[in-house]
Amino acid sequence: QVQLVESGGGLVQAGGSLRLSCAASGRTFSNYAMGWFRQAPGKEREFVATISRTTGTTYYADSVKGRVTISRDNAKNTLYLQMNSLKPEDTAVYYCALRWGVASSSIGSYDYWGQGTQVTVSS
Repeated sequence: QVQLVESGGGLVQAGGSLRLSCAASGRTFSNYAMGWFRQAPGKEREFVATISRTTGTTYYADSVKGRVTISRDNAKNTLYLQMNSLKPEDTAVYYCALRWGVASSSIGSYDYWGQGTQVTVSS
């Protein structure tokens, strides 16, 4: 059974930084592409960033490009999201997800999801 557990969320002032982590278990981590998504209150879940299995190829949503970095440590079965220059509009529950195949921004293509971690950015 796949388990994805996010951590690192919290309350931060605008302009601040947070580093989210996602610990994976139950699968060979390096066989899967990973992604970060977020869902703000009253809004649909949206793509944030994705990373390929082993080459480290990354893609970002335009809304976060230049402020966010996705990375992974396959030896530790852990996915990361470094978020800088945070804005109030970044406030959301952040989810990590795992999929077989290439990195993708398509929410529906992901097979496994974590429970999410809350990020709140105050103005």
